[in-house]
Parts: sequence; C-alpha cells; structure tokens
Amino acid sequence: MALLLEPGRVVPVARLVEITWDDAPPATAAHQIRKIVADLRQRIPGGAAVFVTDGPGYRVAVDDDQVDLSLFGVRLRRAREAVAAGLPGNAVDQLRAALELWRGRLLAGEGGMLLQGAATSLEERRLTAVELLFELQLGLGEAAELVGDLRELARENPLRETLRGQLMLALYRSGRQAEALEEYQRVRTLLAEELGIDPGPELSALHEGILKASPELAAPRQPTPSGPATAEQRALAQSAQAQAQAAPAPCSLPYDVQDFTGRTEELQQLLAAVAEPATQGTPILAIDGMGGSGKTALAVHAAHRLAELYPDGQISVDLHGFTPGQRPREPSEVLDVMLRSLGLPGDRIPDDLLSKIALWRMTTAQRRLLILLDNAADAEQVRPLLPSSPKCMVLITSRIRLVDLDGARALSIGVLSVPDSLALVERTLGAERVAAEPAAAEELAQLCGRLPLALRIATARLGHRPRWTIQYLVDRLSDEARKLDELASRSRGVAATLQLSYLAMDGESRNAFRLLSLHPGDLDVHSAAALLGTPTFEAEELLELLLDAHLLEQHELGRYTFHDLVRSFAHSLCTAETAAEDGLAVGRLLDNYVLAVEAACEVSFPGRVEFGIELPAPTAALPVFASSDAALAWFEREHRNLLAAVRLAARRGLDWHCAYLPRAFASFLHMQGRAEELLEAGQLAVAASRRLGDRLLLRLSLTNLAVALWQLGRVQEGVDALEQALEIAVEIGDRHGEAACRSRLGAFRNSLGRYADGLRDLEAALLLHQALGSPREEAATLISISSVSALLGKYPAAAEAARTSAEINHKLGEVDNEALALVNLANAHLGLGAYDEALAVLANAQELHRSLHRPGNASLVLARLADAHLRAGRPSEAYDYGLRALDLVWTSGSTARRATVENILGRIHQALGEHVQAQTRHGQALRLAEETGFRIEMAYALEGLGSCAEALGESAQAREHRGRADELFAAMGVPEECRRLA
Repeated sequence: MALLLEPGRVVPVARLVEITWDDAPPATAAHQIRKIVADLRQRIPGGAAVFVTDGPGYRVAVDDDQVDLSLFGVRLRRAREAVAAGLPGNAVDQLRAALELWRGRLLAGEGGMLLQGAATSLEERRLTAVELLFELQLGLGEAAELVGDLRELARENPLRETLRGQLMLALYRSGRQAEALEEYQRVRTLLAEELGIDPGPELSALHEGILKASPELAAPRQPTPSGPATAEQRALAQSAQAQAQAAPAPCSLPYDVQDFTGRTEELQQLLAAVAEPATQGTPILAIDGMGGSGKTALAVHAAHRLAELYPDGQISVDLHGFTPGQRPREPSEVLDVMLRSLGLPGDRIPDDLLSKIALWRMTTAQRRLLILLDNAADAEQVRPLLPSSPKCMVLITSRIRLVDLDGARALSIGVLSVPDSLALVERTLGAERVAAEPAAAEELAQLCGRLPLALRIATARLGHRPRWTIQYLVDRLSDEARKLDELASRSRGVAATLQLSYLAMDGESRNAFRLLSLHPGDLDVHSAAALLGTPTFEAEELLELLLDAHLLEQHELGRYTFHDLVRSFAHSLCTAETAAEDGLAVGRLLDNYVLAVEAACEVSFPGRVEFGIELPAPTAALPVFASSDAALAWFEREHRNLLAAVRLAARRGLDWHCAYLPRAFASFLHMQGRAEELLEAGQLAVAASRRLGDRLLLRLSLTNLAVALWQLGRVQEGVDALEQALEIAVEIGDRHGEAACRSRLGAFRNSLGRYADGLRDLEAALLLHQALGSPREEAATLISISSVSALLGKYPAAAEAARTSAEINHKLGEVDNEALALVNLANAHLGLGAYDEALAVLANAQELHRSLHRPGNASLVLARLADAHLRAGRPSEAYDYGLRALDLVWTSGSTARRATVENILGRIHQALGEHVQAQTRHGQALRLAEETGFRIEMAYALEGLGSCAEALGESAQAREHRGRADELFAAMGVPEECRRLA
C-alpha cells in the first residue's frame, strides 16, 4: 500500500520498514519487506513488471489509469481546470467520477503512525473534493436533492463548518428555513462543548443571512442541461455552433511524405490507441524524441491514416516549441487560430485566455476532431489547448517527455532500426546506387547514427551530386571534426537541430551536458557525479533532465549514453575557454575510476600484493561492493568504460592514470579471457610508464602485457616482456615483482616446451613467494609446477603440488584458482591410472565453476572430463564432454586451449574407430598449436596423426608424423611413457 501511495517513485526499503513498524522494527524487517514484495509479484498477474527493484528500494510501475488514487488526482485537477474555464457542469462530472473511485476510508486501521498520517491526509483530500462538488451543485441551482448526502456527511464529520454551511444553504433553498437555523444551533453547541469556540465568521454570516431571508442566498436560475454557465457564454456557444455548421470541415495537416519509412511498431501503437474506447476522457498521444528523430513525420503520417475517422476536421498547429528564431506560441494565440479554423469570425472570439478555453471546449464538445499539436515546448503550453470531448483525438510531438501532462499516453521514439535505416537510404537515394555499394550504404547509415534527419540530409547531398559515390561521402563523414558540417544543408542541419534543444536548457544543464560528453562511454551516477563535481543525487537529477530532453539515451536502467551525433555536437562546445574546467572534470573522472577499481579488487581479488603506490583523494561517492559477486558484476558492466578511460588518459597526456588503471583491472580481464582488451590496455600502460619514467609501473605494465600476449598465443613475445619486467624488478629491489615474473616465465616457457627451464623458474618463484608470505601467488605457482611435473611423468609430485594449491586457494576464497588446481590434481590421478579418483575431483571442479560463470576455465574442466572418460574406456561419454568443451573454448578460450580440446576430440574419434574424423581434429590442433608455438600439443597432434595414418593404411605418413612427434617430445624432455595418452 505504501508503494501505491507513490506510484512511479522509488521508496527505499528503510522507508518501508519505518512506515510498517514505526520506531520498533524487528531485526528481520528488511528481509520481511523483500519477502512481501516477492509474494506480491507472485500473487498479482504480471507482478514482476509492476513491483520493480530500483536502487535502494522498490517502485510501482503503473500508469495513472491503473491506480485509483492517481486517477482521483487527475480528475480533481481537471475539475479545477473546468472551474477556472467557467465550465461548472464539466467540473461536477469530473468530481463525481473522482469520488466514485473511493470505496470507504483508505488504510482504515492499517500500518503504523506514518501510514495513518498518510491516510488522514488522503481523507482530507477526499472531503475537500466533496465540499467542492456540493459548492458547484449549489451554484448550479441544486438544493433539495443534496440534503440527504449533506446530512450524512455532516454526521460523519460534525466539526467541518463548510459542510454544515452547505447543508444549511441547501435546507434554506429547499424552503426549510427553520431546519437550517436548527442546524446552526446544533453546530454552535457542539463547537462550544468540544472546542470551546464559536462558529467561524462565514458560518455566522450565513446564519444572519438566513434569519434575514437575504436575496443573496436565493438559488441561481437553473441553466439548460447542455448550456453554458452564463448568458454571454451561451450566446457565444450558439454562435459558434452556427458558424461551425456553416463552415466546411477544416484540414490543415501538412503533406505526408511519399517515402515515409519504418516506424511500423510505433505506428501500430498510435492506430491501436484510437481503436480503444475513450472512457477516461479525451485520448491524448504524446510522441517525444530527440531532434531529427522523425516525430513530426510519424505524427503526420498517422494523422493522415486516421483522418477519415474524424469527419469534423483535422487541425494541425506548429507550437514553435523548438523553432529557430521564434518564441514558443502562447496558448491564447493558438486557440485563436484553432477557433478561426472551425469557422468562427474574429469578432466572436473573446480576448481573455479563460474565455477562449471555455469557448474552445464548448465548440468542440460534440465534434469528432483530430488535433495535431506539433513541436510543443512543455505541458503548460499544451494543457489549455486540449478539448474536453472524448470524441476528439489529440496528437502531440515534443523534444521533451511531457511527464506533467496528465492523462496523456507517451510514445518515446529513438533512432531507426538498421533495416529501416537502410530502407530509407534506398528509398531516398535509389535502389541502383545502394545495390552498387551495399557496404558503403550500411556504413553511411551508421555514421548518420540511424537518425532520420541525418539520413535524409546525407542522401539529398548524394542525390544532388551524382558524381559522388556513397563511399566518398562516407569518407567525408568519417572525419569527426567535419561530420556535423557535412550533415547540414541550407535550410536544416543536425547541429542546428540539436542547438535548439541545448539552448532551451538553463546554464547549469548546458554546462553539465558538455562535461558529461567528456565521458568516453556510458555513464552511471557515480561517473557523472565525478565529472560534474556534485553529489550523486544532483548528478542523477541532471542525467534525468537530459534524458527527458532526449539529449541522453537510456538502454539499461541506471546507464546513460550519448547518441553519436549528440556527442559530436557536445564536443563542439568544448573550446579554449572551457579547456581548464574540462581538464579538471576528466581528472576527477579518472581518479574516481582508479578508486572504484581498487575498491572492487579488494573484494573480488583478496590477497593482492600492495606496492605502496599513492592513490588520489576521492572527489565523488564511490560504488559500494557488498560481496565479490557485486564487484565482479560491476567489472562486467564497466570494463569497456575502463578501457575507454585508459584511451582517454592517453589522449590527454594523463600518463599516471593511463599506466595505473590497467594494472588495477587487468586481473578481471585475464580471468574473463578478454585478451584483446588486456593487450590494448597493457600496450598503452607500457608506453605511459616509459614516458613517466616510473620503473615500478613499467614492471607491472610489462607483466600484464605478457599475460595478454600469452592468452593470444604470442608466447615468445610474452617471454620477452617478462624478461624485461624481471630485469627491472631485480634492479629496483621489487622482490614481489621478481617472484611474479619468475612464476610467469616458468609457465610461459612450459608452453613453449622448455620444461626444464620452466620448472627452474617456477621453483625459484615458489621459494620467493613463500619467503614473502604471498599465499595467492604461491598457490598459482604450484598450479604451474603441477602441470609441468605431470608432463614430465612426475605424477606424485604433480598431485602433491596441485593438492597444496587447492588447499591454499580454498582458504583464500579463490574459487577460480581452486578449480584449476583440482583440474591439475585430476590430471595427476589420470597419469597414475586412478580414473575414479580423477572423475571425483573433476566433479568438484565442475561444481565450483557452475557458480563462477567462467566459460574459458569451464572448458578446461570439460576437456579434462572428456580425457578422463576416454582413458576409463568410455569414449561415448567422453565425446559429449569434448563437444561441450569445444563450444566454450571457441568463444572464450585461448588458442592453445583450443588446440588441447581438438587433440582430445581426435583421440576420442580414434577410440570410436572414426579415423578420418580423428585425422581432421588432430590436423586442426596442429595448425592451432603451430600458430602459438605450443610444442606439447604440436607433438600430441603429430602423434595422433601418426596413429590415424597407420589405421588408414598410410604407413609412410604414419612414420613421418611419429618421427616429428618423437623429435619434439625428446627436445622437451617428455618421457616415452608419457607421449601416448590414450
């Protein structure tokens, strides 16, 4: 109920607890609130879409006409507007409809003090509406028929003097003067006994008037049921009807473009809205979207489709809300135009606004009119122009969301879809030219941001320049500095269109618009607050304002982004005068990202080595990470922004940020197998560190770069980077760095088949990690030692190293590395022939990975399960695991790992007697392994190809393949008994 009192607004959980239990909530209060919401979501059809989790609490996502309380407010507001417009009969209808929504006292006996306070406030609103209704009914000449209801309400609310006065007046006008005077005495006595006061001056004056039978208290003359409230308005209405009947039905709709394209779904929504019965008043459809998105074209196209349903006329007015060089039109001026269009002469149209509103509503009351109000500035401009008849239809277009226009159905439109964009290019430019350059046409649509205005300007330029190719214009548009100039003609342009929306904002919003555009990706409230130098709640208000003005887009809750052309326009506002402020904003943003990444790493990667690097002071609120999952989810949302921030730092010469940020989020990129991103970040960081002359940052950057190179199969380049990093670590006395470099060098050299060298590096690294008390790095090094030990046939040592690593990782909560250690333990068991033990360990590793959602490492578990089932003599089960591993490894794994999986599948095919398929798999594995220099899988692939050739009767090929395999195995020091795995 508390949520329904504020539909559309977020109510924090803490507020809901306070409302429910006042100052004495139970310890489980927040949990109970969440449980109640979950229960409501299940009980109410579509409840998940109604009760929405939003930030710190919940909100009810409903339209006004779905909540009686909201609908009550809408109708009460319309009643007051009708009163102001001199339409008391209309106001009475609205008030009756509003009060019919009440089914007794709201929240009676429910909730704590806060909820009861809200109930009291709502009851006061209801009684105020009741009093207004009786006041209007008395003003329309009603009396005797009101007495019964007034008596009942007076009994229920004995101290409300307004109700008592209305009852006295109704009795008096019904010829019951004595009863009216008795009512006064009754309330006078009650007030004296209960409150010790006399009746107020208004009630006392009414009593005196009744005693004197004052003529001022006589009932007004009853108007005709359909007539206006005054003689002058009645005459105007009669004249209007006569003039309108004599005039032809007006049609001032703009022409409908022949090449209107797309917007099928939006058009269906508009047409469907007309088909619905108008039970709640005049149908109003408000179309909003950024400048150039085609709002007017859509509205005009829909209006022409609907015109025949409105035979009394179709009126279109440009409200000049965002028109260059013109102020928005005043409602009085627009009403004058529309009344004249209905055939009323100027001398019959009153001068004051309220009279015009009344005349407009009376004139349109019985008509079927389609009214298009184009280019509205805001809801205030539109509201006086709305007819009161449900037979009319109003279409509105605006660049801003008309959130204050009650009763309107909103339709927000964005850019065109890719197919619709290409269709518009083809229709405006010609099918032949597009068919000749299809790729260029697609690129043109993207460079125009799929914005209809930009597409029409671009194709018009091409149409008037037949010697230009589409690719030629694409090349011109690819220059960011010239793009907006290219998308302009003599009469219109994208920049000019956006300028109007920009100028409509106040100075603070304009400044925020420019500063926010400096963000290189999509924003949340934290990054926005950093750029603006404001608290997050102020930043969110500015973000929402720009969203309502369609200068920002929102494709995901809490995330905001610029359309490409809007961003280009915003960047054009950055000048020499704003450079200092812009530079400070970018610095705050990058500082915020550094601190946010550090906070996320502390939660998601415990045990990281700290190097004592001084971090910037916080300038804005940081996101809070309650758990490792929350931190990793943040990394998942932000990793593209973080890489974009590194690029931004490089462009602006902010070398410290460029060098440090990749160090901070490299662990996440590595864990997720995002090797290309890690490579770019690493390269930028290395270059920035060299410019800074910071040897520690250079060592860290080279180490991260090496990891990226290894993931991409460029292992020797990774070794070169690590050797540079190791030299620096020794030089500056960075023992943690030395240990990390030796550990990685060992793993890399193992990948190259240099197992003896690799094992020496790993053992040296292990001693360093143990001496430095770095259990996380110690555990990671033990995983590599286990791998190489198994390859060299040292299975007991491999098992011991893997088991120790798994125990350390388990204590640290490093689930990912624990799973990798278990995979290596299973591999050692396989080497020892303990297949059941291997399968049991792999089952544990698989269970750990189910909670991690790491497809790259999950593929390794599946591959080893396939290998285990194969060695245990179950090739069919092995094949299923192998295919599942291949599916994952092709999307998230390294090239080397793909080679491993292909070789396992090759051995499975051999076991199934499918030697041709096995030959294909081993051939693919050989190609992948040769690309990366992964010699062990090259050798396994050649051994597999030799076995296939032998089975297929190709003896010479078999000897050649096996000879090459044995050379590789011997060079790597792999014992003969370890060369043939199945």
